[in-house]
Amino acid sequence: MSFGDWLVFAGFWVVFVTTPGPNAVNCIQNGLTFGFRRSLWGVLGILTQAILFLGLSALGVTALISAAPSVFWWLQFAGSLVLVGLGLRTWINATTPPSHDKATAGSIYGQAFVIATVNVKSLAGYIAAFSQFIEPGLPLFSLLSVIFPTALTITALSYITYTAIGVYLGQAAFGAVFNVYFRRVMAVLFVSYGVLLMVLIERIGAS
Repeated sequence: MSFGDWLVFAGFWVVFVTTPGPNAVNCIQNGLTFGFRRSLWGVLGILTQAILFLGLSALGVTALISAAPSVFWWLQFAGSLVLVGLGLRTWINATTPPSHDKATAGSIYGQAFVIATVNVKSLAGYIAAFSQFIEPGLPLFSLLSVIFPTALTITALSYITYTAIGVYLGQAAFGAVFNVYFRRVMAVLFVSYGVLLMVLIERIGAS
């Protein structure tokens, strides 16, 4: 991969991971609720999903999934239900002061991994990356040795930043009322992403 190609890929990946979506919302909510250090488990969950999808994309598995309409439809539908469920749970618990003791590292990591995995934006991004930047005839390992660290570094920096934004909002003197309203905004965003995904699924199915 030439330096020019790398710049194009890096630019694509910056836009891909910095565009607000369910992962960003979850990172902000984690930072607001659990503080910076504990919320990094959520970033680790996203990076785990990134490594998994990068590997599957390199093997062509994600492209095969997208080429199977019924499988892809069910994955999208399951993802939309997960996002709506998380939104409803966040709304219900908005007035309950968060208990840091109840949120284990495993639960923060697991929720972030699930949200990242069912996010259809992720699958589309990885397919686009590998269809556009993997050049037939060139050694795959040399390409992956550039793409993997670039993608993971940008991904980590992006979601650490979103987490820090949540921490700042949590530490600022906005008061309990603001925190309730903000958590409800996060809940609405989760539900909105899920509903929009359902609408997208129906439109694609009808076309």
